[in-house]
Amino acid sequence: MAAAKDPPSTPKSKRLYQLWKGNNKFLCGGRAVFGPDAASLFLTTFLIGGPAIAFCIKMLLLIIRTNDPCYDFPVLVGGLALTIMDFVFLFMTSGRDPGIIPRNSQPPESDESLGSTNQSMEWVNNKITDLKLPRTKDIIINGHSIKVKFCETCLLYRPPRASHCSICNNCIQKFDHHCPWVGQCIGQRNYPFFIGFISTSTTLCIYVFMFSWFNVLRQHRTLWNAMSHDVLSVVLIAYCFVAVWFVGGLTLFHVYLIGTNQTTYENFRYRYDKKENPFNRGIINNLKQVFFSKVPASQINFQEWVSEDDKSIMGSPDINGNFIGKGKFDIEMGGKFGKDGAIHLPTILQNLDYGSLDDNLKKKGEGKPAFDPFLFPADQEQQNSPQSSSDKSNPVGDNRKQ
Repeated sequence: MAAAKDPPSTPKSKRLYQLWKGNNKFLCGGRAVFGPDAASLFLTTFLIGGPAIAFCIKMLLLIIRTNDPCYDFPVLVGGLALTIMDFVFLFMTSGRDPGIIPRNSQPPESDESLGSTNQSMEWVNNKITDLKLPRTKDIIINGHSIKVKFCETCLLYRPPRASHCSICNNCIQKFDHHCPWVGQCIGQRNYPFFIGFISTSTTLCIYVFMFSWFNVLRQHRTLWNAMSHDVLSVVLIAYCFVAVWFVGGLTLFHVYLIGTNQTTYENFRYRYDKKENPFNRGIINNLKQVFFSKVPASQINFQEWVSEDDKSIMGSPDINGNFIGKGKFDIEMGGKFGKDGAIHLPTILQNLDYGSLDDNLKKKGEGKPAFDPFLFPADQEQQNSPQSSSDKSNPVGDNRKQ
């Protein structure tokens, strides 16, 4: 008797990026991920490349006209190197997944057993039929409660420090801001390259400004006469003087954010100057976390072949890329209850950095959390109290986000 044949495999019709519900634009078969306003890259490229290339052409002409290659040639090489580095950082910031969190095709299932956890008194009420879920929930990290908010677009509870960008229509891990100049969200996976971009832009502005002045002053003329004979250098001096205040100020601001382990969104919204930042590890460790930590792999394989009716394409993958189904306690709701009654965190939350929460969590002598939007007392009596102040706290969210 002939062996029974296996059923035909499901046809794979499209790549995942072709079915993605966010507003992203993709190139190279899903390898390059841009924001919906990626066209702004042309303006940014012109604002950087125009003056930089003009300066390099100026130095090249000086090499041809004058007999001083020992000065002009190194200056030309330095300008070219900074320009190339700036463009590399720009496109590495703009053209990669900033840390998009996989969305769900169905909302997480509500479970009465979650009643023992601290829940928001505000319930989700949107277009989804019969969806009855608390808008915010607390998950336990190192014995402390951290509040996460339900995203009605992505149908998941966001991990701490994540937020939903209404421009890209995605939840972004460690969301910093949406940058219109690079046409992309700035998040966990492209933040180091964004810092490289703005710091290199600042260095390039200072470089062109300084050597343009040298080109004017090295002429054997009076200052005004030399400026009238070298209009290009004067224009570059004026342009770089104005530009350096913008990119230089932005660079200094982000140096401060890195040193204090904040995001732009957190700094504008939560004002850590009045509250203790639970993520702050000290300047050295904060710098190591940004510049010397491995960039995490993307949680989404946009090049994967999927069928159009495959509901798993919007599921939440684990660290190996396998999609996880619903359990007693959904992955985005914080984990599953074990036999010991503790919440076991899923991979998406285990990979986050919570090591600094224990040391800086509470104010000295008060026993109260210092970070209102995320951290709440771990005391079970307070959690079970219907009048708990945490039930009245504002849910975490972006003022322009859902």
